[in-house]
Amino acid sequence: MDETVISRWNLAPMAAWKAVQRFNMQGGWVMSSHVAMSILLSLFPFILFVVALAGALSRDLPTDALIEAFFGVWPDDIADPLTNEIRKVLNSDHVRLITVGGVLALYFASNGVDAIRIALSHAYRDHDPRPFWKTRGLSLAFVVAGGAVVLAGLTVGIGVPAYFKYFENYVPAWLNEWQDSALFNSGVAVGALTLAVSACHVWMPGLKHSFRDIWPGVAVTIGLWIAAAWGFSVYVATFADYSATYAGLAGAMAALIFLYLMAAIMILGAEFNGALIRARSELERSEAESQG
Repeated sequence: MDETVISRWNLAPMAAWKAVQRFNMQGGWVMSSHVAMSILLSLFPFILFVVALAGALSRDLPTDALIEAFFGVWPDDIADPLTNEIRKVLNSDHVRLITVGGVLALYFASNGVDAIRIALSHAYRDHDPRPFWKTRGLSLAFVVAGGAVVLAGLTVGIGVPAYFKYFENYVPAWLNEWQDSALFNSGVAVGALTLAVSACHVWMPGLKHSFRDIWPGVAVTIGLWIAAAWGFSVYVATFADYSATYAGLAGAMAALIFLYLMAAIMILGAEFNGALIRARSELERSEAESQG
């Protein structure tokens, strides 16, 4: 990188351009397809694990709330075919999922997390020095933590409105309206996504990075995700006709393409962070040499 053209003002634009270049040259689209397929294959096992965990804690599983937790931010045209199949799964016996099936579901669900780990490590230009048992253990820990967070979110999401309803005579009307508003629900969803993406950037790559290093890519990822989800929903509803091409697989293929787009954006965000870290190091070294 030519240090003579690097300055504090053009640091981010140059890093963004380098990130796009490296994404294209280093197989970013191929890695995105790997991540998308791994996540799609891991989606049902993860939901089975959450169902098993919830079934072990309680017999009353809030099916609608669980589906909303997973697919609330997905475009309806993509989420509906998957939720129909998931409802069939949720109507099955929960007890048998806790045994061998639950263990296998946990392992297969971790494959999607491991694909994200490999993609982020590659995007940051880091070599992951950890052995297999550590990386797989990390992926399993992410699945378990994710399941626990989902169940905790369901508990809060059901408990708080019920609490407000019970004490509605003592709670201000604006507070009841606020916690039921679409803006509040959207804010919670964006906040949860931000925490999840931040956790991936902190713990997934082989080398640790500070918050200063990861927040630009996290912000880029969340912003582009929101724009892409809206754009893709408009495209599917207005232009696309996947049933004409994929017949009965239309729903699965639409979900796969959507995940492919989301994976590409997440990898690009990590590439942006990696390029920004390198550009910042070049600039700091150049400034140190000029002062010395």
